[in-house]
Amino acid sequence: MSTPTRVLMAQLNLLVGDIPGNTSRVIETALKARDEHHADLVLFPELALSGYPPEDLLLRPSLELRIAQALDRIMAEVSGITLVLGYPRYRDGALYNMAGVIRDGELIAEYAKQCLPNYQVFDEQRYFVAGDQPCVFEHEGVRIGLSICEDIWHSTPTAQLAEAGVDLLLSLNASPYHINKPAQRIDVVAQRAQQLGAPVVYLNQTGAQDELVFDGNSMFISAQGETLFQGAHCEEALYTATFAASTGTLTPEQPSLVVPSRDASVYQALVTGVRDYINKNGFKGVVLGLSGGIDSALTVAVAVDALGPERVEAVMMPFRYTSSMSIEDAEAEARALGITYDVISIEPLYDSFMQQLQGQFAGYAPDTTEENLQARCRGVLLMAISNKKGYLVLTTGNKSEMAVGYSTLYGDMAGGFDVLKDIPKTLVYQLSRYRNTVSPVIPQRVIDRPPSAELAPDQTDQDNLPDYDVLDRILELYVERDYSAQAIIDEGFEPADVNRVLRLVDINEYKRRQAPIGPRVTERGFGRDRRYPITSGWKAGI
Repeated sequence: MSTPTRVLMAQLNLLVGDIPGNTSRVIETALKARDEHHADLVLFPELALSGYPPEDLLLRPSLELRIAQALDRIMAEVSGITLVLGYPRYRDGALYNMAGVIRDGELIAEYAKQCLPNYQVFDEQRYFVAGDQPCVFEHEGVRIGLSICEDIWHSTPTAQLAEAGVDLLLSLNASPYHINKPAQRIDVVAQRAQQLGAPVVYLNQTGAQDELVFDGNSMFISAQGETLFQGAHCEEALYTATFAASTGTLTPEQPSLVVPSRDASVYQALVTGVRDYINKNGFKGVVLGLSGGIDSALTVAVAVDALGPERVEAVMMPFRYTSSMSIEDAEAEARALGITYDVISIEPLYDSFMQQLQGQFAGYAPDTTEENLQARCRGVLLMAISNKKGYLVLTTGNKSEMAVGYSTLYGDMAGGFDVLKDIPKTLVYQLSRYRNTVSPVIPQRVIDRPPSAELAPDQTDQDNLPDYDVLDRILELYVERDYSAQAIIDEGFEPADVNRVLRLVDINEYKRRQAPIGPRVTERGFGRDRRYPITSGWKAGI
């Protein structure tokens, strides 16, 4: 009877472009898998050596040499365990998204990804040529098939492996997070396991890269499609299982982890997005304007959870329209979180600007120009602090505001990273309530009070916008599901609301092009997902 094969999944957070550093992580992890976990085989994520997504780094002339050097180093420094890992590699002049199998100094098998995604945030067809052949290798008598990410979402690659005959499938992934994505993956992988009639080891990377968040949630799935093990959300981890070829069973060696709630998973995705963007880009910390409103309250909570209070600074910048409630609540949250906090009035700056502009403004009635000037005074202050201290400015605009242009260029949009860019306003409230269940840091009246930019007397957001429950549903249908105006009206919404909201979305594309990036958590965020022309005669009616 054959000895069971111990398989280890390395759910790692790697750095795009750092081929030497990623190679070191692979070597260190492989040796740990061999010596401490006594694994026979260790699996690494898709494009582990280059990081994912490498984008136009794949076009650099030195890519081929760097990957070759990395593979040579791995083969020279690791023995006694089989490695399966992803990397980009040229073959016959074409670039492939490849998975290689390395054993005792030899590259014994390679598989070229067949299904190259070219939708949503993916544009792999810009870089790679698709493979067309399955890959099966033997390990101690076990026939093992390979799959790379998108392959498992299609039936053809699995059908090829079924025809070739495999005992176990290893799936290497760099699958980004969005709400409900982990559950979707479980369903798809279960279907493939049943189609193949063999267990699946599904490894996903973790960490964040620019606006993409990779959630991990790696899993072991039985041949019957049962979830045997669910890994951690947004955390690095090593997971082992034994595969018994005699019975075709895969047995995890750790208990399955509890799947976090939707709000908990989204919140942790935001924390991961902030932490990796700040740390991987080498910023000392972050600074943001703490207004006493709910958006900045949630943003600063995420920042502290990502970086620690010692790396977060908040500034309250009151004006004559700022309520005492806002000032009190901002200070209360700053104290609760233990962050550096300051108050700088924008009143003298605003008055100075207005004095210098009085000639230009002569004969014009006050309008939103004066409101925007308040936001721009705040943006100047935050950017000055950022330049002096090396702190990145976090902006606080949510997806609802970004959609309809309820934001000020070079004002509240001035900054480097927008934590809530893909979070609709209604979800901002839900995440704030969730965060307070962990520890009460957001004052309750910040959550309860009507939202306001406080740029004019007695101003609320709903003076100019539909209720956020209505607005967010209209935006979801238009932005994420591509409904026409008429189709949205047919869902029961008021025509005037629909037409106004859709017009605001369309005419504010120019603002969004100049907005900071932020973590993507929905199926269609502004940026990589949704790329509409700024100059366009398209009408959204039908």
